[in-house]
Amino acid sequence: MMGSMKNILVTGGAGFIGSNLVLALQERYPDSYLVVVDDFRSGDFRNLRGYRGDVVAADVSRLDWQSQFKDVQFDVIFHEASITDTTEHDQRLQVHDNVEGFRRLLEYATPHQMPVVYASSAATYGQGSGRMKEDQAPAPANVYAFAKVQLDNLARQYARRHPSWRIVGVRYFNVYGPREAHKKAAASMVYQLYCQMKAGRRPRVFRAGEQKRDFVYVKDVVAATISAVNAPASTVYNVGSGQPISFNQVIAELNKCLGTQLEPEYIENPYENFYQTHTEADLTLIHRDLKYQPRKPAEGIADYVALLKGH
Repeated sequence: MMGSMKNILVTGGAGFIGSNLVLALQERYPDSYLVVVDDFRSGDFRNLRGYRGDVVAADVSRLDWQSQFKDVQFDVIFHEASITDTTEHDQRLQVHDNVEGFRRLLEYATPHQMPVVYASSAATYGQGSGRMKEDQAPAPANVYAFAKVQLDNLARQYARRHPSWRIVGVRYFNVYGPREAHKKAAASMVYQLYCQMKAGRRPRVFRAGEQKRDFVYVKDVVAATISAVNAPASTVYNVGSGQPISFNQVIAELNKCLGTQLEPEYIENPYENFYQTHTEADLTLIHRDLKYQPRKPAEGIADYVALLKGH
């Protein structure tokens, strides 16, 4: 299906994952009509350097979709727009903007059943351990995760009403890579630790650094997101590396890439009540349907550090 993409829309296209997705789509489909919708609350115009498409500066939860796009029919809509700061505890803001933005998008897409690929999150799994599978019950530990569960619920309801319509969720794990610097404190631990170590400081992690994360490189995430358009039916896919590593291991990889020998500095964790100590994606479904093959964490970290050093 991705062979003939004339009209493509990406919400949240100025954000971290969204901008990487937009620029990959532009390279792959240079003659397509490509549109970004972003209100720039958590995105950054610098992420779209080199972008040649259209930009609509709007909040997806308040946008009049029909009026904005009139008779345009998109071949695919990638929905990346979201309040992504998991420490934003304004429950009404989180739930309204994240859920209503998706609802409005689905209502707009319904008449022509435009294919939709939307960003879900591993945060929906909560504070479990072991491999996380798409069919296990959600256990959101914060309002951000709760809002993402509602997106999954909405997608399921619309897909049930329209069996031939493809609405596919991509459940991102701990994504890192280029164009995340604008997120500051919400940027990946890979990036934050790199910045500390590049400056010659001991990397600070929560005691005792053995919390494990399924760190997945944004280039693999983008490939999976684009491939999701070819899903055989509406569903949700885990998108991770499938190989969780500890913060201590991340520090070891960064020391190797930077040629340093900096020891971790362990600090107390102020977020114990909702902090995920282990994330691990079961990739069985996305391997089977989309032949997804992410790179190993060490390879992704090495590639990222090389880009950061070059930049």
